[in-house]
Amino acid sequence: MPHINRRVFLAAAGGAATSLRPLFAAGDTAGVDETLRSGIVRRGIPDVVGMVASGDKTLYAGAFGKRDASGVPVRVDSIFAIASMTKAITTVAALQLVEQGKVDLAEPVAGRLPQLANLDVLEGFDAAGKPSLRPAKTPLTLRHLLTHTSGLCYDTWDGNMFRYSSATPATDPAKPGPLMFEPGTRWQYGQGVDWAGRLVEAVSGATLENYFQEKIFRPLGMQDTSYILPAAKFDRMVSRYHRDEGGDLTQDERKMPTPPTAFNGGGGLYSTAGDYVRFMQMILNQGMGTNKARILQPKTVESMLANQIGELTAGKMKSFRPNTSADVDIQPGHTEKWGLGFLINTTAYAGGRSTGSLAWAGVYNTFFWIDPKRRRCAVILMQYLPFVDKEAVGLLNDFERVVYRNW
Repeated sequence: MPHINRRVFLAAAGGAATSLRPLFAAGDTAGVDETLRSGIVRRGIPDVVGMVASGDKTLYAGAFGKRDASGVPVRVDSIFAIASMTKAITTVAALQLVEQGKVDLAEPVAGRLPQLANLDVLEGFDAAGKPSLRPAKTPLTLRHLLTHTSGLCYDTWDGNMFRYSSATPATDPAKPGPLMFEPGTRWQYGQGVDWAGRLVEAVSGATLENYFQEKIFRPLGMQDTSYILPAAKFDRMVSRYHRDEGGDLTQDERKMPTPPTAFNGGGGLYSTAGDYVRFMQMILNQGMGTNKARILQPKTVESMLANQIGELTAGKMKSFRPNTSADVDIQPGHTEKWGLGFLINTTAYAGGRSTGSLAWAGVYNTFFWIDPKRRRCAVILMQYLPFVDKEAVGLLNDFERVVYRNW
């Protein structure tokens, strides 16, 4: 497992850069380049790709650093594991089926997914640590699944789920564990969109891979996005890293990913900055791609931009697996909401995105945002754990500020 000596890496990282310099109509493209180039050196990050677009064209693209310990430069079209950035795509697929009248946001999903019938809610633990369960009173709906209000939580960010999963071996992987709360009463990031993906498969009769390719990726021209990485594209795949006990980044074994036998709506896609920009441009253009492919109706996109969780708040998550994720607080001191597929900020970022912008991320420190008011979108891709590592968040913030200075 290759290990990066911080000083050796920093000396090497600054030399590899590719960018599309003429793209800003009026802006300091070199300044954006320098922010990313110097940022990975200063912060000890192996590689970064950043891209910015309006609704109809790419404004900036740059790639800096190394694909892996071999020293091969990262490229603008390098392929990253985008993890939970998959969720917004699964949400679009589910909403396509809603538009077609094949499923409803408010109907109980157990009619399509019997595994989600008769679920229990965890009420706590007794003195001996045994979980106390009771039957859920509220049937799960597609709206619950898409808004992270289902109670199906990830144990990385929910203390009770972490305690339950640590003490209770899974008996049936096809059956979800207990709900952490009554559906609709809390926002807690979790497995809801994973199960929404299974609903898409059950209703459409297609695997998520085939559905996405036919209904979203090929229509939008997203040629490098898939759950399956072809051998011919392995050379473009960026290696993953993790932060070791000494604080340095260690490269994970570089090998061809094994094709999955099942597809997860909550994560698992490989993609490029350019492909994800095409997806975001479709949202900016009210459901239509830059090539005029209609993916969603405008009213559906409007619902994705609207608060769907009422008085609840979103985006704050304490981590119980620090090697996977640091604590998550997307905009400290401010309240966020959740639409359909996206986090929504209720106040503008200082020097950055407007109020009402959409965003989310992937666990390997891949981030995106969509700013409908400014008709801009951006993505920044890194590839290491833990999620929201302070250096990754620092580079994201630096990138956002320099981008907005050029608009």
